[in-house]
Amino acid sequence: MSAPTPNLQTLCPKDATYPTALKACAAFKTAPTLTAIGNLDLLAQNTKLSSRSKTLALFCSKQCPGDLILKTYDLAQALCDANIPVISGFHTPIEQDCLKILLQGIQPIIHCPARSIHQMRLSPEQKQAIDANRLLLISPFSASYPRITAALAEKRNAMIGAIAHIILIAYAAPNSKTLALAQSLIAAGKSVVTFASNSNPLLQEQGIVTLDINNEELDFMTTMQ
Repeated sequence: MSAPTPNLQTLCPKDATYPTALKACAAFKTAPTLTAIGNLDLLAQNTKLSSRSKTLALFCSKQCPGDLILKTYDLAQALCDANIPVISGFHTPIEQDCLKILLQGIQPIIHCPARSIHQMRLSPEQKQAIDANRLLLISPFSASYPRITAALAEKRNAMIGAIAHIILIAYAAPNSKTLALAQSLIAAGKSVVTFASNSNPLLQEQGIVTLDINNEELDFMTTMQ
């Protein structure tokens, strides 16, 4: 049996750093108790009014057109350079690549696996980021859920959507759960953005904001409500 993951913390709905928006998240019957590894202050910083402290969520379908893959990698590097906090499940291949890029920077990262984080193995880069107080892993799932499932991923994505200030969906494949997520977030009044690209017609048809990657666009994103 593997040794328990060190520094495992518990965050209850009554705690001051608990995300207020998560208490009303429809994906959960009641506000879930969160388990966490890392710097819980990153959740508290997420409530600050400064535009540069507003957390950006990153989602991308498993299959993604080549031009949008490059745009997403450029975005991850730009977020590093701009020191903008990022929250994601970092599950799909593109999201995992973005995590590797983000771990090379200094900006805060909130990683939300669609499983329990009890006994979760961490990479050396993740451990280093935790030691630097810039990485937080959080999960609403108990130790009874050691493996990722589609149902857990759906709840996890809803949690991320509730916590984040801006949601960047790099690409949503036709009839995908990512597209359904985008539609639900838009219907809920969340600030959702995507890339300006002919490869992204389904998201652009939703009437959401499109962007290119430069400092002006990043400033615009982080001042969205």
